[in-house]
Amino acid sequence: MNVRYRVELSQTERDELKALLSGGRHAARKLKRAQILLAADAGASDDEIARSVGVGGSTVYRTKRRFVLGNLEAALREEPRPGADRKLSGKEEALLVATACSSPPEGRARWTLELLADELVRLTDHDDLSRETVRRRLAENELKPWRKDMWCIPQVDGEFVARMEDVLDLYAEAPDPKRPVVCFDESPTQLIGEVRQPIKAEPGQLERYDCEYKRNGTPTCSSSSTCIGPGARSKSPRAAPPSTSPPACGNSRTFTSPRPSASASCSTICRPIRSAHFIKPSLPTKRDACSAAWSSTISPSTPVG
Repeated sequence: MNVRYRVELSQTERDELKALLSGGRHAARKLKRAQILLAADAGASDDEIARSVGVGGSTVYRTKRRFVLGNLEAALREEPRPGADRKLSGKEEALLVATACSSPPEGRARWTLELLADELVRLTDHDDLSRETVRRRLAENELKPWRKDMWCIPQVDGEFVARMEDVLDLYAEAPDPKRPVVCFDESPTQLIGEVRQPIKAEPGQLERYDCEYKRNGTPTCSSSSTCIGPGARSKSPRAAPPSTSPPACGNSRTFTSPRPSASASCSTICRPIRSAHFIKPSLPTKRDACSAAWSSTISPSTPVG
């Protein structure tokens, strides 16, 4: 028996559907369902609605049925679609992830989607596996085996752990303005000079400079900051212009070579202190640069202001 569903909209529902059609970005199917409901409420037949909206008769029937048996929201939204079953089980997806994280086959620099698909076919009972299936499962796990990121890989040993624990214990202590923690960092900077004098800007013309330059050496640009100890500041001799990027800590100063010693820097703390902890990077080798920072405690003979 063919059941006919009659659509009767309230004024609020009509206003909502008209507002939906008047503007905004919505799915085309949702807009067509709104047109179907408004036309059915106006008394149009199913065939007339199908021709005017440009849909099939079954779409008109299903939309009216959802409205009558449910509500306006049920008539406008998409019904859940079952779709195809996932081709890989949970264990097979875990195997795919483990394979993508392993070393590539001999003679290959990296895993590709095709190689992973062939490897999974070899390790499981699947007859074939598409590269798209592999790509989607890897995307779900945020894996891109064809990409690499250069990173400083530390050599974890007893010395590394001891340095790490030393610094972490220091930062875990309660802030004490009389025992500030002063952090140092440094970076080489190349000094560039002009071979020919640049031409200054004029109305309608930008400043022009020559592409040739000369090298004036490479100084070391160092910075110090007090990250722990509210109110404590660090002064630096021969201060350079401040950096345009915001410092990681609240108070920061930058200076160039020669690098001040720990005892000299301790004498520049602004307020009287009992001791100061100095943290700086390790020796400039790949292994030591990756290890935890070196820290020392300096106790000045007399407090300075």
